[in-house]
Amino acid sequence: MAPRPRPPQPNPLPKFLRTSNVYLFIPNIIGYARIILASISLIYMPIHPLTCTILYGVSCILDALDGYAARKFSQSTKFGAVLDMVTDRCTTSCLLMFLSAAYPDQPSLKILFQFLLSLDLASHYMHMSAMMEKGAGSHKSVNKDQSKLLNLYYTNKAVLFTFCAFNELHFVSLYLLSFPSPSAARDALLPFIYTVAYLTFPVCAGKQIINFVQMARAAETLVNIDKENIRQASLLNGAKTE
Repeated sequence: MAPRPRPPQPNPLPKFLRTSNVYLFIPNIIGYARIILASISLIYMPIHPLTCTILYGVSCILDALDGYAARKFSQSTKFGAVLDMVTDRCTTSCLLMFLSAAYPDQPSLKILFQFLLSLDLASHYMHMSAMMEKGAGSHKSVNKDQSKLLNLYYTNKAVLFTFCAFNELHFVSLYLLSFPSPSAARDALLPFIYTVAYLTFPVCAGKQIINFVQMARAAETLVNIDKENIRQASLLNGAKTE
């Protein structure tokens, strides 16, 4: 007996929010809000750490919300995925750029933050390029054969959220600690900020290892594709000369 066709699923969106315009999908609108909040946080970054932290933090929280909205309303798009990744990379890069100049008495930290910024950009760009060359539907479509670590990182939402959140929390705590104490209120918060910095450090370090593994696996994938293309070209040239 042929299976019965599934009845059409009701659209969970109110009628006035339904649209076929990808730019106006709810997850993408959340993405635009993230960009606005992060941009405003940059204005306050050198002058008002509390305001900057609140704006930056809300932008990061919305990062989790846009993914939920994409699944909830069946509005997952390639544009949204790229917008999300680009926003993540830009916001983290801006924070690392600030940190590279925030500790002038420790020049080694400047080099470290510059290295972490470069690693973050390089690993994600190479990973995205490798997944596109493979024809994967998403940069998160990493199978276990490619990397068990990356498969766990991208397919387990709890793992992904923990690493991303703790990575940002560590950098934000270092940002807050780079300012002198102008008030008794901030002095009272210093033990808490130091605690956050120490607790999030191991996960932040693990995130950098994941970035390195991601870059190495992406390089391997691209090289294997090049080898296959060279082999196919050699076979084609051999067939033409016969």
